[in-house]
Amino acid sequence: MGLFSRKKVDEFVAPANGDLIHLDKVSDPVFSQKLMGDGYAIQPSANEVVAPIGGVIGTIFPTKHALMITSKHGLEIMLHLGIDTVELKGAPFEVFVKEGQTVKAGQKLATMDLEEIKAAGKDDAIMSIITNGDSVKEMGSFDEKSVTAGDDVLSIDVK
Repeated sequence: MGLFSRKKVDEFVAPANGDLIHLDKVSDPVFSQKLMGDGYAIQPSANEVVAPIGGVIGTIFPTKHALMITSKHGLEIMLHLGIDTVELKGAPFEVFVKEGQTVKAGQKLATMDLEEIKAAGKDDAIMSIITNGDSVKEMGSFDEKSVTAGDDVLSIDVK
């Protein structure tokens, strides 16, 4: 590596069509106060969920409402589909990847039935959270806007 080591940057994309929002706007304080970690959220307008970053799929929760991805630079990302959706026991979700699989940013991971989630009285926000924040050198910033799945949303400098 030496003196000319290149910056390690992980590029994140929108995991769904919808509105990109800051975490502090999310209805659950565990996420809005960044107790799990920093990141971003989408209020989705479509059922398809794609990988927010390339990497290796880690744990997929049995209730299918969340999964972990480790980026090439070692960031641990939790993709959390909806709020309190663990209570729905996987019903609105279908997952198309398995643990240990390598994925590209923007690759289809899952679907979530937004109507079913709303009918159950749950918030359908999708959170992309970096759970090992000590590996982050610098969080990028972003503007809240309407996005399409796969759009670039955030660059993070990794230690």
